[in-house]
Amino acid sequence: MKELIGRALLAREQAYAPYSNFPVGAALRGKSGKIYPGCNVESAAFGASICAERVALARAISEGEREFLQLAIVADLPKGPTPCGICRQALWEFGDLQIITANLAGDATVYTLGELLPHAFGDFRRGDGFENC
Repeated sequence: MKELIGRALLAREQAYAPYSNFPVGAALRGKSGKIYPGCNVESAAFGASICAERVALARAISEGEREFLQLAIVADLPKGPTPCGICRQALWEFGDLQIITANLAGDATVYTLGELLPHAFGDFRRGDGFENC
């Protein structure tokens, strides 16, 4: 867990956050053991911004990884940041992984993605979450 938080801290240093001044770093561990870092990248057209979590996910997917174990997210908050709704849903496509949120001192809280996204809109391949459609 400490290695993943450390990688997220390093990724945070690369964030492009001139509008919010809120840099975030993430590090996603694939089932292969490889770690994929990501940072938030903002745009003046705010909807074009992308969160650190999805940058890490896109990086992993682009390199062929499809199964994930853990995601660490680091920001300057007392308890660390949790993923936004869009990130939670994007991550859910790949299963109920462990989410580690940490502050800059490395103090961490651990959740499962399912705890953060109860009653998620499901992945049709798994046949879950479509009961209400």
